[in-house]
Amino acid sequence: MVDRSRRDVLKFSGALLGGIAVGSTVTAAESSDRFLLEAKKRSASDVEADGLDVVADLSEAGYFLVEGAETDVEATKGKYAPDIELSFDGGVKRVDADVDAESATDEPRYPLQWDKQVQDIPTAHETTRGEGARVAIIDSGVDAAHPDLAHAVNEDLSVNFTDDGQGAANAAGGYHGSHVGGIVAANDENEAGVVGTAPGAELVDCRVFSAAGGGSFGIVLAAIAYSAQIDADVANLSLGAYPVPRQSLGTFYGKALNSVMTYANSQGTLLTISTGNDAADLQHDKNFISIPNEGAQAVGVSATGPVGFGWGDDGLEEAPDSPANYTNYGTNAVTLSAPGGDYDPEAAEADETTWYYDLVLNTISIPSFDDDGNYLGATPTYSWIAGTSMAAPQVAGAAALVKSEAPDMNANQVESLLKRTAADGTGGKEYHGSGFVNPVGALEEL
Repeated sequence: MVDRSRRDVLKFSGALLGGIAVGSTVTAAESSDRFLLEAKKRSASDVEADGLDVVADLSEAGYFLVEGAETDVEATKGKYAPDIELSFDGGVKRVDADVDAESATDEPRYPLQWDKQVQDIPTAHETTRGEGARVAIIDSGVDAAHPDLAHAVNEDLSVNFTDDGQGAANAAGGYHGSHVGGIVAANDENEAGVVGTAPGAELVDCRVFSAAGGGSFGIVLAAIAYSAQIDADVANLSLGAYPVPRQSLGTFYGKALNSVMTYANSQGTLLTISTGNDAADLQHDKNFISIPNEGAQAVGVSATGPVGFGWGDDGLEEAPDSPANYTNYGTNAVTLSAPGGDYDPEAAEADETTWYYDLVLNTISIPSFDDDGNYLGATPTYSWIAGTSMAAPQVAGAAALVKSEAPDMNANQVESLLKRTAADGTGGKEYHGSGFVNPVGALEEL
């Protein structure tokens, strides 16, 4: 059973929630010069002829993201809505790792990776390491210069969807994306650092957030469409907005979100999406919605984690497959659960030395900028972070392993296999959906 007292402590303690990086949070406001325009039968050149700049061509999914005066948009006589500007908060505190330890594998920090241990990733690697699979990371940037990520990032396909001019395949948008990318594909053959679920897979950085935290709903949709166009097997979105009033989202944006996500799925791209970190019951929240994880074809992933891992005591207060105290839940929103990290709020508040071992350890890169805001590079390191942001890429990695072994499977077939082979998790279906992700079980059924 879930320890309700711990969940309630986190939910009502704003100071504690603000002090721990529990993954990504996005807030939104309307843009005044960027719009999502229904494509109908128009081409990009048709739209540009109307005096608008096409920021992203989503016409295969039925839309264009355009920039210009609203009067020019109105003149097209097409349906449209202002783009939603997003502000990204990847957490205000992290716990950096500076320890080395002996390992059962060749990666010195593997003994601290309870998330990979509970999924038995070394056994999965006896079948495949994810070779041939492609995973798009729609986030704040995946640093190709990190020694545990350099082998995986396809710099040629990586795209900066923001307008900050800082390039792609880097950490210009912050450390969050490199942590997510490492959970999927951190190198298991360099005898350094950590291991990812599918280290043989290729990563494509789709950077949708800038250093200032800025992005937009439209460019997130553009990144999803792009992921499908480059034949990504999986696109991971460790981001989301909640609570969004259903009425404010509107029928236009609801339709656009579902259209783009359905398009990606039809092209074979599985969408793994974090469910959010508000300890909210998404099944019974009435007039509110969590996006994009409640959109069409989403594989919504909730977070689990232990309490007591590596504390030096016998046993655990909470099992690794028990719901994390911050995770959103609800049978309508959760497809699978996966390791995202948990913690004891009292131990964290008291700053006991090993409370953070229950978070998820993986790669990060800390960006630096000059006085003019130009990206200078990043310092590669490792950090413990918790959140559904960390849970979603665990499922993305599992899907990459499946696609490596069964490249002809479509997105729906991969999702069905992962759901069918998922393990029973501690707690009810509202926390786990079809169950706790089980990469070994999925591979054994192929």
